[in-house]
Amino acid sequence: MNAVAEVIRRPSVCPHDCPSVCALDVEVIGGKRIGRIHGARDQTYTSGVICAKVARYWERIHHPDRLTEPLRRVGPKGSGQFAPIGWDEALDRVADNFLAVERELGPEGVWPYFYAGTMGLVMRDGIERLTHAKRYSRFHGTICVGIAWPGYVAGAGRLMGADPREMAKSDCVVIWGTNAVATQVNVMAHAVRARKERGAKIVAIDIYETETMRQADLALCLKPGTDGALACAVIHVLFRDRIADWDYLERYTDAPYELEAHVRRRGPAWASAITGLSIAQIEDFAALVGRTKRTFFRLGYGFSRQRNGAANMHAALCIPAVTGAWAHEGGGAFHSNSGVYKLRKTMIEGLDVRDSSVRRLDQSRIGSVLTGDAKALKGGPPVRAMLVQNTNPLAVAPHQEKVRRGFSRPDLFTCVHEQFMTDTARHADIVLPATMFLEHDDLYTAGGHQHLQFAPKVIEAPEGCRSNHEVIAGLARRVGAEHPAFSMSPREIIDWTLRESGYGDLATLETERWLDLQPPFEEAHFLGGFGFPDGKFRFKADWTEAPVANDGMRGPWREMPSLPDHWPINEEADGDRPFKLATSPARNFLNSSFTETPTSRSREQRPEVLMNPSDAARLGLAQGDVVQLGNERGRTRLHVRIFEGVNPGILVSEGVWPPSAFLDGWGINTLVADDSVAPHGGVAFHDVSVWARRA
Repeated sequence: MNAVAEVIRRPSVCPHDCPSVCALDVEVIGGKRIGRIHGARDQTYTSGVICAKVARYWERIHHPDRLTEPLRRVGPKGSGQFAPIGWDEALDRVADNFLAVERELGPEGVWPYFYAGTMGLVMRDGIERLTHAKRYSRFHGTICVGIAWPGYVAGAGRLMGADPREMAKSDCVVIWGTNAVATQVNVMAHAVRARKERGAKIVAIDIYETETMRQADLALCLKPGTDGALACAVIHVLFRDRIADWDYLERYTDAPYELEAHVRRRGPAWASAITGLSIAQIEDFAALVGRTKRTFFRLGYGFSRQRNGAANMHAALCIPAVTGAWAHEGGGAFHSNSGVYKLRKTMIEGLDVRDSSVRRLDQSRIGSVLTGDAKALKGGPPVRAMLVQNTNPLAVAPHQEKVRRGFSRPDLFTCVHEQFMTDTARHADIVLPATMFLEHDDLYTAGGHQHLQFAPKVIEAPEGCRSNHEVIAGLARRVGAEHPAFSMSPREIIDWTLRESGYGDLATLETERWLDLQPPFEEAHFLGGFGFPDGKFRFKADWTEAPVANDGMRGPWREMPSLPDHWPINEEADGDRPFKLATSPARNFLNSSFTETPTSRSREQRPEVLMNPSDAARLGLAQGDVVQLGNERGRTRLHVRIFEGVNPGILVSEGVWPPSAFLDGWGINTLVADDSVAPHGGVAFHDVSVWARRA
């Protein structure tokens, strides 16, 4: 008779690039494998709720196609032809190539490239320590937050906001520019609780009919990139109907009378012509938020992924300052709490050896960097060697043709540390197998809440897999990089970080599981003043002084409006490219992660583009037909899904599918431009003009 394997629950934290950073309880079976993953019920933001794709994580961590041994390329780049190699020989080869490039071009010829495949601070950011210790070209991460954060801090002055758990205490929750059901399930859980317990109204604002829009009491489907016009019209109504809170305005804001005059000619009729919303929809929305003091604005990333995205974020944020919602529990706004942690990251990132004179290369412009664009290279040497961790740029970066051309260069040496054979790994010279989050220790902050969390190692990794920290430390020894943290364990680095940041020690955090760092109500609601010297909210944004980390001004920043407005800077649909395309998240994927797991793949089925029935009829397309999309950057073929939930002239392709999943082998980001968006760079993923033809 077979013995039943013991099942115990172990604590952990979701590592993926999602603001929710959920606290987890993991079923461990027989000490070796995992079963179902549950949300931790006693963590007050997660509150027992997690997304389905993480709940079934056993599909990913125990996947038969997972990489478990180092590989060296034996065929052409991109062919996927590799042979096994030992760990020592693999790291020696990487180090030898890095040192050779350093001798020829200087250390800036090497570019360590990473991002948010894990959000654990040690495993994600330890690569920075190697960069700084060796003075390799530095990395400027712009692809996710580069547009949104400047828009928010231009008004509030700090990257924080009302406690996100206050959504459950609201009388109206406005979910603006994020499909929370698919991408931040906890947001929807707290909003629905407010509706059940308080009769709160849920408003969703997006560019097509998402599941979040379907669950809303008021759904506003506007044209992409027109959020600033909607915000202005709402503010117009608030002043016109005398429901602006003048006591709050005069005490807490910088230019209320100038704003009132500015929006007089920006009313619902003006905004209706720009947004595609009816005048009645705009009037109803303005009246709802104006007369409901406990209105919570949950501002997402999606509507910022436009060339005018920062201005749109700022404009939307201005509404609760006009209504005075900030003064009430359950009111105000929230985008990210990333500014509340104030961790000392010297050991994690090697900040004590950072040389600010070393160039920073823009993550979003990797195609231009690798194809030798002098401006993208900042006038320095070409990049001839790379270490890639936690990201898959051949799938997720813009202007995919340029990125692929760069990675195909015969003189570029690339080492990719990965969990699966991604498109980027296929172009590598050396591929190293990586651990997953349950197989190492790490420390997590969050954007969507305020908990500092520790996730201990839960199970052993497959033999042959090594953590990011192990790889960085192994390379450091071989290339002569010096820093105390290279000889420390992840637990020692975490303990040092906690102690030096004033958050106790690791032993305490491991016992408690998390620290709730939510600022007091008065601070989170800026009742002691916003994050500028005079304490005033900025209706009149100074884009050169918005207090957010950046690498200088980018794009047409001099043209940005200071007061909230519709800034018509986006790619125009025209006779040659009559459609606007957005590359929105898929419910069962997270960027390019989970595209390999069987349930996620079967539910998403294949790359598709959502198209309005009238557009499909005009192009002679039926459900499931193949359509070719294209513009001056490239073209790709995929299947059509006819969907009444997108407006005519709008196309939506959900998910970052691997390029190999497309009929021509070119992913959707082939069509996305890599120009730097104002004010500090970033990618306009939802601001793409294309033509569409029956294939």
